[in-house]
Amino acid sequence: MKKRLTALSLAVCLATVAFSGCSGSRNGAAAGGAAETTAAVEPTTAAEAKDETTAAAAAETAAEVDNKNQDGAEGAKVETAQSGIDKLVFTYVTSPLNVPTIIEKDQEIFAKALEPMGISVEYAEITSGADQTQALASGDVQVLYAVGATSVILSAANGADIKVLNMYSRSPKAFCMYSTDDTLTTPESLRGKTIAGPTGTNLHELLVAYLATGGMTLDDVNYLNMSIPDAKAALDGGSLDVALIAGATAYQAQRQGYHLVADGDGLIKAIIAVAVTQKFYDENPDVIEKLAEAQAQIAAYMEENPDETIGAVAAALDLDEEAVREMYPYYDFSLELSEDDIDGFQKTADFMLESGMIEGALDVETLFIR
Repeated sequence: MKKRLTALSLAVCLATVAFSGCSGSRNGAAAGGAAETTAAVEPTTAAEAKDETTAAAAAETAAEVDNKNQDGAEGAKVETAQSGIDKLVFTYVTSPLNVPTIIEKDQEIFAKALEPMGISVEYAEITSGADQTQALASGDVQVLYAVGATSVILSAANGADIKVLNMYSRSPKAFCMYSTDDTLTTPESLRGKTIAGPTGTNLHELLVAYLATGGMTLDDVNYLNMSIPDAKAALDGGSLDVALIAGATAYQAQRQGYHLVADGDGLIKAIIAVAVTQKFYDENPDVIEKLAEAQAQIAAYMEENPDETIGAVAAALDLDEEAVREMYPYYDFSLELSEDDIDGFQKTADFMLESGMIEGALDVETLFIR
């Protein structure tokens, strides 16, 4: 009997020592206290002591896992705090054939890249270049994802904070001058004709460049400022001699058998870029890095999944896949800024100065983040 009582006392001591060893864990300490209370009330066997010791170890492990999870959560909070923002707004423009924009949204590439930083993604469907740059200046939009060179230059010339982050596309053959009169084959043949298209755009620049090859200017034609859809409708209705159109609208004119007076090949660069403010760039290096990675993913998807890409673009623009396949080769979507791109920006800036769109000469080197 004395030996049995000694064994029982030893078991109680072992249980107490085991729980005391978990004093670094709040859960373990609480379990230890409960075990000691129970032992004081009723006899404890060696098997029960072993079970209690195992439970205490499990409690300690759970506490350690919980602490690690809390540490991970704190790490995520630190990353979010470094970026300084919780929402990013991109412009969303699909026309004339903005394949990267369509694929990005379809695959949620920006959202997936920025979600780990606690940043949500929103889109602003702003098709006017002037409205896009105004939204950037006001802070309503943080990234102009596909903005024309003319819009960037005009905004910078007016003193706005705007910088080219990287290139988006070049597509001179996608910008066209169409007519129902197939005798219009030279700049001279356009003298006195009524021609319409959107002012301050690649199409406007195309007309001026084409006229210049014949020693002519806008003063030699009757030029009207008109949107692409309105110019096409006016040409269909017979009230225009020439419509300045691009992308799917130009493709439609071609299918109708209209006469192509000229396209931008050899005349303009038709540059589209991605732009942010210098302030945003300086304050959010982590976000800028994620955007670069995401754009590389978009380009990779387009290259590796051509059929899926064609299908997504056709659906977004309400075109048949044949039309997309025919127009796609007109576009160069490489992201890198080349010397040829810089030259194209400068030619556009010079055109805008000569046409009175900006008041002073602009060195386009100031537009780029290097």
